Formats: sequence, structure tokens, C-alpha cells
Amino acid sequence: MKSMTGFGRAKLEKNNRIYQVEMKSVNHKYSDITIKLPRTLSYLEENVKKEVSSNIARGKIDIFVSFENYSEEGKEIVINQELVKEYMKQFTLLAKQNNLSLNIPVTEITKLPDVLTLKETEESEDVIKQELLECLQEAIIHFNNMREQEGNKIKEDLLKRIQKIEEKVEKISEYSTRLVEEYVVKLEQRIKELLKTDVVDEARIAMEVVLYADKCSVEEEVTRLRSHILQFKNMLEETKPVGKKIDFLLQEMNRETNTIGSKSGSLDITNLVINIKTELEDIREQIQNIE
Repeated sequence: MKSMTGFGRAKLEKNNRIYQVEMKSVNHKYSDITIKLPRTLSYLEENVKKEVSSNIARGKIDIFVSFENYSEEGKEIVINQELVKEYMKQFTLLAKQNNLSLNIPVTEITKLPDVLTLKETEESEDVIKQELLECLQEAIIHFNNMREQEGNKIKEDLLKRIQKIEEKVEKISEYSTRLVEEYVVKLEQRIKELLKTDVVDEARIAMEVVLYADKCSVEEEVTRLRSHILQFKNMLEETKPVGKKIDFLLQEMNRETNTIGSKSGSLDITNLVINIKTELEDIREQIQNIE
């Protein structure tokens, strides 16, 4: 289990090229990835996003990449010949109009905007791509390690809470069984008081008990809750993201608990239902923090 909150950083130095990747994330219903790359690495945005998406399923993730290239390998100087011609055309026209001499050193022309461009060769771009992804993978490892540590803490808390719910469900089952027994005793006493006789129509009482038991029985709901609790525990042991699945399961558990509360004629069961709903709400809030 992983938390959706995390931070990871990695630095890589190779052949006078320095890469640094920082990642941080917060809770989010879906996957939302924002990548900030230097302009020289903008062509690698999709590669970075793909690598992150394959390792992280959910969360708002911000990725910051810095890059310094002091290597002379794989660099190519490109001269914009057309732009140089246009510059010279305008300089010649200016010189004629103002009766000036035109004697411009080549080195001065290269200083003009956009005349020289330093480009990475295709071979160099592939090398940079592999090195950046290597640095990114290391950052993801640190990032996921932090999320796993936080996820383990959340998992411990969830296990304690679901255990409390399980204990309360078992108490509801006990109280529910006892309700029918208590109803039989109260019904016999009430009939004797009203009719002022010790003779009781057992068949009539049996019919009333069946009707009452059918009306207040919560065994079906208790059985389903037990099943949901087992599913919940199993999901906590899964290695893949389970946040959305658990959230849906909690909705089902809350529905069964509400049904028990509506059927209950016992204050004890009502109090237990309130406690279960409180625990479920606390679990739901925690689930918003996991992937």
C-alpha cells in the first residue's frame, strides 16, 4: 500500500552532463502529472510522463528537472545562412543611404541574434534521453519508498479501525438474537396482564414472534458486513493500487450499517451502529490518502 503523498530526488553526473530530478505529490482523485523541463529537454516530456505513469497510478504529481551540459560531445553549431544574408542586405542598404563604409568582421556577425545555434546531434539526444530516464528512475524509487513508508502507517491504522468495526458487528449479532428471546418473554407477560390469566395461546405467540423476528432480523446485513470486512482485509494486502476499490467497498458497508440502524429496535444496537458509522467515516478519510 502506498500513500499518495511523497517526495523523491535524484542527481546524476555523466560525461560532464548533470541531471537533477525532484518529484512531489499530493492527494488527487485521478492521475495528474505536471512536468517542468528545461527548454533544451522539452522533446523528452512524453518520455518522462510515460515513465512516471507506468510507476504511479494516482495523485497530483509535480516533476522538476534541471540539466547542465558542459560536455563537448554531440554538439553541432548551425549557422543560419539565410538570416546572415538578410542582415548583410540591410547593413549594405544602411551603409549606402548614410555614406558609410561596410567593413564588418565575421566574428561580429556571429554575435547577432539567432545567427548561431548550438544543437544536439540525434546521437547525443538519445544518450541524454537514456541518462535522464536513469536519473528519473532513481528519483521514482526514492519517491515510492517514501510513499510505501507512509502507506504502511495508514495500513496499520486501517487494520485497527476495521478490527473495531468487526467487534461491533459481532455484538450486533448477539444483541439481535437476544432481542427475539426478550420479545417472547415480554409478549407473554403482556398477554397475561391484559387477559388476567395464566393461559396463553402458544400458537398465537409463535406467529407474533415470527413476524417480529422477520421484521427486526439483521442477520443478512451482518453476514454481508462480515464478507465486506474480509474483503477489506484482503485488499490491504494487495500490492496494486486499491484506493478506489476500498472507497466503493466502504459505501457498501455504510449501506448495510444504515439498514441495520433502520431495523433496530434496540438502543444498544443503535449505539453500535453510530460507532460503526463513525469508524467508517474515519476510514473513508484515510482512504483518500492512498493510491
